Amino acid sequence: MSEAIKLSPLSSAEVDEFLAIARKEVAEGTFDGSDSQRIQRLVECLGDPRGMVRLGFADTLGKIGKAATPFLVTALLNHQDPVVRRASAKTLTLIADPDSVSPLVQALLNDEDTVVKGSSVGALARIGEAAVPLLLDILASGEHPESTKGHAAWALAFIGTEAKEYLYREINSDSEAVRAAVVGAIAKIAQDSGEATALGLLINALEDHSETVRCEAAAVIGNLAYKPAVSRLIPLLEHPEGETRKSAALSLMKIKDTEAMAALEKALEKEAENSIATVIKLAISQ
Repeated sequence: MSEAIKLSPLSSAEVDEFLAIARKEVAEGTFDGSDSQRIQRLVECLGDPRGMVRLGFADTLGKIGKAATPFLVTALLNHQDPVVRRASAKTLTLIADPDSVSPLVQALLNDEDTVVKGSSVGALARIGEAAVPLLLDILASGEHPESTKGHAAWALAFIGTEAKEYLYREINSDSEAVRAAVVGAIAKIAQDSGEATALGLLINALEDHSETVRCEAAAVIGNLAYKPAVSRLIPLLEHPEGETRKSAALSLMKIKDTEAMAALEKALEKEAENSIATVIKLAISQ
């Protein structure tokens, strides 16, 4: 990680000239990636009050690439200005350097600024497979809030097929939160590729011992409108846990397979909870 050098402030005109020269050199391939002071100055300018100027510096740093990573990481973790921390995370998204995974996770877990957190998880998602183990660790831990776990689950789903090896293994994780997140990520693989293995794992997840995982599986199968799952969803209409019955009904409603009509009508006759009966009626009407 780079050590910060004390830099004197620039006027707006000097900032504009500095950016123009750096952009020209980067475009021509003459920018000196070993010039630490100059790269740090580029990073410091990510705090410029003008949005388009910040965007210009981010784009330039993104094109410089891996040589800028240590300076962006230092700013992400230590800079007092949240604008610079936000822009550093967004610029790391452009570079997608696997070496930035650990500090990005640190920012996600510890930064007080919600935009920094969101930008950090966006960078992790863009980096892809190298970020997957730490994202799974976040989900498995009991120390992190649901908002952070939600970020991690989103990143896993975004990574999708690139994380397939991990996801197919972790569908059997001891952690309910991991299994639920993995179901959502596998659904993205199924949506993008129609892969039989992914679809089979989603169907099997309907029988998970966790209601959260069962409901997530039913929801994504409904969103996929996957008709071969109907025969596995129908028995869930009689499940002892109400949320599972409701999720099964909603999934069948989205799939719209007439094979489920008789089972839905039978379930409606037996249903004792008004809120779930309402959902079943809606499924029948659809």
